[in-house]
Amino acid sequence: MTDVHSPAVRSKNMRAIRSANTKPEMLVRKGLHAAGLRFRLGGAGLLGRPDLVLPKFNAVVFVHGCFWHGHGCNDFKLPISRRDFWEKKIYGNRERDNRVVAGLTAGGWRVGIVWGCAIKQRNVNSKFSSLENIVSWVRTGKEAIYEVTAIDAGERSV
Repeated sequence: MTDVHSPAVRSKNMRAIRSANTKPEMLVRKGLHAAGLRFRLGGAGLLGRPDLVLPKFNAVVFVHGCFWHGHGCNDFKLPISRRDFWEKKIYGNRERDNRVVAGLTAGGWRVGIVWGCAIKQRNVNSKFSSLENIVSWVRTGKEAIYEVTAIDAGERSV
């Protein structure tokens, strides 16, 4: 199947996709800040450049887009056109994510992963529940890796 857009329009569309300050990331930031948690942005100097760094709690938070990180939810669908390219791209992103999480945990950091689907859910109560759970994880310091997802309408500890 051919692309419905010209190369110039497709290029413009792809350039418009942000890697920082996305809507899910902004919702997580607002939720953590409203809960009284203070953080740094961008994670400069840390492996994988986490979206949020909470040094007081020795925790970092990544807000992953379901498409770009190949999440198994309804928000991820592998494109039909250039399928080989996208499979390689998404698989590479997943592999890098695994290396980053392993490296950060080996360095003593706790890693939280908030999937976009958990924040963008249509049910507002689920969105707030997801934010409350990530706040609770940051404060309690129990799990080394914590994942908030909407796949099973809940959260998972790894």
